[in-house]
Amino acid sequence: MNDQKLAELLFPHIHTTPEHWEKAFPLRNLPENAKVTRIGPSPTGFVHLGNLYNALIGERLAHQSQGVFFLRIEDTDNKREVSGAVHAVIDAMAFFGVAFDEGATIDGETGAYGPYRQRQRKEIYQTFAKHLVAQGKAYPCFCSEEELSAMREQQIAAKLNFGYWGKWAKCRQLSDEEIEESLNLGQPFVLRYRSGGNEEKDVRVYDAIRGELVMQENYQDFVLLKSDGIPTYHFAHVIDDHLMRTTHVVRGEEWLATLPIHVQLFDTFGWERPLYCHTAVLEKLDNGQRRKLSKRKDPELALSFYQAEGYLPEAVWEYLLTVLNSNYEEWRIANPDKDCREFPFTAEKMSNSGALFDLDKLEDISKGVVVALSAARIYDKLLDWAKTYLPEFAVLLAYDRCYAETIIDIGRAGDRPRKDLINWAQAARFLSFYYDETYAREDDYPENITPPLRREILSAYLERLDFDDDNNAWFAKIKDIAAEKGFALKPKDYKKNPEQYPGSIIDVSNVIRVAITGRQNSPDLWEISQIMGEPRVRARIEKALN
Repeated sequence: MNDQKLAELLFPHIHTTPEHWEKAFPLRNLPENAKVTRIGPSPTGFVHLGNLYNALIGERLAHQSQGVFFLRIEDTDNKREVSGAVHAVIDAMAFFGVAFDEGATIDGETGAYGPYRQRQRKEIYQTFAKHLVAQGKAYPCFCSEEELSAMREQQIAAKLNFGYWGKWAKCRQLSDEEIEESLNLGQPFVLRYRSGGNEEKDVRVYDAIRGELVMQENYQDFVLLKSDGIPTYHFAHVIDDHLMRTTHVVRGEEWLATLPIHVQLFDTFGWERPLYCHTAVLEKLDNGQRRKLSKRKDPELALSFYQAEGYLPEAVWEYLLTVLNSNYEEWRIANPDKDCREFPFTAEKMSNSGALFDLDKLEDISKGVVVALSAARIYDKLLDWAKTYLPEFAVLLAYDRCYAETIIDIGRAGDRPRKDLINWAQAARFLSFYYDETYAREDDYPENITPPLRREILSAYLERLDFDDDNNAWFAKIKDIAAEKGFALKPKDYKKNPEQYPGSIIDVSNVIRVAITGRQNSPDLWEISQIMGEPRVRARIEKALN
């Protein structure tokens, strides 16, 4: 049996040719040096930070060069597919402002290079698989799982590399009669690549992030099509990236080990290799040690975490750019008012070691992004978030917009505005004391103030409270109360001679602050009181006296 006959025997239903698909998906008409990139998530139900991390890289490379960025759903592993996962991927990317030019959508797809869901491209893959069989570069393998397991145990015992190669690739040697007999019996088979590689040779691959890589050439007969006719990732992405005219493949470093397989396929077909960009794994510090972000241990790995916490997508972009390019922060200082998409991102400035993720730094960046928004914009975004994640608080916000905007704006005027708000979940907690329905005392009173003395301070404050006082007159009364009760009016005097005073004026202020706000740290207490109004302030102090 010649190779062409075997190809017809294995794929009698395939009548298209590689040339047909080459014409169906011609070279893209793009400006010179324009890049075509994609992300190819699997619909497993867990959309993680790595998806967004790689999407941002692909989006920047494409759109900075007037190229194309598309979404391909790599759903060849139907055992792991989760219902609704495609929707989750698309929704998450839309939330974070990742704009695709073409690809899978909620309602279908858009673009001339689809289908963009791999399970819908079965005929395309089998066309190229048939072509490889006809060239003698692929063959059917009828080995059972039990046979492969036994082979693996023998290789381990002999301290050999595990895989289907050399004498272990027994189906490579099947006669025509044996193949026909197995097919006639209806035995399931996978299609394997007939590798001509040599384990003694190296292959050189240039990586846009890591530079030139020298790796062992692939010598194993890996699987192209599974027994259901659906391709493996190795085969599918090579076919897709060629036909979709992808120029740059952005993916995680976990694929480095199989890179020789992928470039071998590109070379076998005579196609130009795309430029691979293998990104560093996302890590975090845990007790001073770096480790990989974990789905089980780290909630911040899931993109749903940032949606539920109410992080602004712009803040996440800002932070990830600091992780991706070491010169981003310098650029941001020089260009404080520019959109982050104007930053000249380059793959060459990415780290090829672990990318350290720091939630504290994200929070710090987020504060700067939120403080730049007007109170009205913060109100709209906070209310929109609360309707989904905290509906009871949404009702309070919606009841009096003017009051809500006023409390949001406290301390935000001037050249050094307060940066109290990080994300919407934290903002809801921070603003909760302004509403009686959500007020709760979170901090204790100063520990050096006894309960009787605390009540004396609050009683004296309540007696002298006058909402017609300006800030200076208000604070003068606090100083008078502090002096009458023997407190040091200068904190440094109390620090120098603590035995002479029950505390300092700071303690007096904090007794009043905790009674009104439930916290020892808050924006300006006089301003807070003016906005909350006399009835609410008096009621809280009276409650604290009981």
